[in-house]
Amino acid sequence: MKTRNWWGLVWSALLICSVSLAGCGSSGTDTKVMIGEVTRSIFYAPQYVALEKGFFKEEGLDVELQTTPGGDKTMTALLSGAIDVALVGSETSIYVFQQGSDDPVINFGQVTQTDGTFLMARDGSADFDWNSLKGKVFLGQRKGGMPQMAGEFTLNRKGIDPRNDLELIQNIDFANIASAYASGTGEFVQLFEPQASIFEKEGRGKVVASFGVESGHLPYTVFMTKQSYIDKNKDTVQKFTNALYKAQQWVDTNSPEDIADAILPYFKDSDRDIVISAVKRYKEQGSYATDPIVDEDEWNNLLDVMDQAGELKEKIAPDKIVDNSFAEQAKASK
Repeated sequence: MKTRNWWGLVWSALLICSVSLAGCGSSGTDTKVMIGEVTRSIFYAPQYVALEKGFFKEEGLDVELQTTPGGDKTMTALLSGAIDVALVGSETSIYVFQQGSDDPVINFGQVTQTDGTFLMARDGSADFDWNSLKGKVFLGQRKGGMPQMAGEFTLNRKGIDPRNDLELIQNIDFANIASAYASGTGEFVQLFEPQASIFEKEGRGKVVASFGVESGHLPYTVFMTKQSYIDKNKDTVQKFTNALYKAQQWVDTNSPEDIADAILPYFKDSDRDIVISAVKRYKEQGSYATDPIVDEDEWNNLLDVMDQAGELKEKIAPDKIVDNSFAEQAKASK
């Protein structure tokens, strides 16, 4: 999806939205905060740990979580005030900034620091070489989203032109990619966990590479909110970030089994062994950020990924839409 079309969807939705501001008040003695997550994913384990272990509650926050599938829907909810905080890719805040905004969206708490997708080969019997993708059908992710941009960034680094060296399919909705692959589309597919582990268990393919490892560290998924919300609720944002940091430290020091048990209430239909496998993969490749800080090197890598994908109008300095002060305070107070 072209950036301008992505913004058009957001803007159109805003014009027809009529929602009241959510979560700025308090419920009893706790301050209510509404989170909108872009999808329900094991990739976001620290968020569920913060909820399940009571870290938000310890900070005096009454946090409610809703899933708003897709970056455009999540950003629409944030901009309209239907949610207070969004958990979504940092590229969405850049898209908003590029359109010009009197109330920019600010990244304040990083959750994941790599891409979360894996390359699965339908025939994974032989030793994998990136050149084996040439001339093949590759089922990728949605254009303009971070998974696809990180995927194409990796392919280019491996000397593969995603437009000419393979048949790239990217017109399938995110929710239908796994089923399209299961029905026979594509010789290679780019998948998140736990779907990759599920397909391996079912014998549908083998994970042969990680786009997270290959594309490097970047602020892949971040808690963000509007500047106006920060201005009015600095104490709330600080408490929120404190809870996130506690959860990140807990995830960093606990086993995949313990993490899986903590987050299973958010994945009630999932097999425990599959959740453990997914968490283990993400921990081993360092996908879970160990603190909420968005550092400059990560930010610049994100800009490089977006620039190569043709989605960046100009280099945006991190201080324009990143505020690390809450993360720094959370670490200092630990």
